[in-house]
Amino acid sequence: MSKESKSAETKKAKEPKAKEPKAEKVKAEEPKAEKAPKKEEKKAEAPKTRRDESVVFVGSKPLMSYITACVTQLNRNPEELVIKARGRAISRAVDVAEVLRNRFMTDLVVSEIEISTEQVKTAEGNVANVSAMEITLVRG
Repeated sequence: MSKESKSAETKKAKEPKAKEPKAEKVKAEEPKAEKAPKKEEKKAEAPKTRRDESVVFVGSKPLMSYITACVTQLNRNPEELVIKARGRAISRAVDVAEVLRNRFMTDLVVSEIEISTEQVKTAEGNVANVSAMEITLVRG
């Protein structure tokens, strides 16, 4: 019986040693879980201001998609709306503002129009001047 008890004790002694590497693997995975919140912290560092949220950038989409975006923004922030466009899209931005004012929300008033020139790098590496416009609409 002494041989059986010794062999049972040696088996028990060997079993916990086999389980220890599994615990080490779990410890190695824990730092990965710590890295995920750091990415979330970086996103939280750039807070949006109220003016950033009420801007609609006009490009080459159909007119009604920009009008829908403007109505959505005015429902979220009813104080003001800024419509921005560059280059050939400026005429579409003016159309968006006028259709919005005349047909959808007749209480909107143009409070400010800013025009400027922005420098943009072309695909060739040259710098080109592009006209830009901002139309600010306010309920009034």
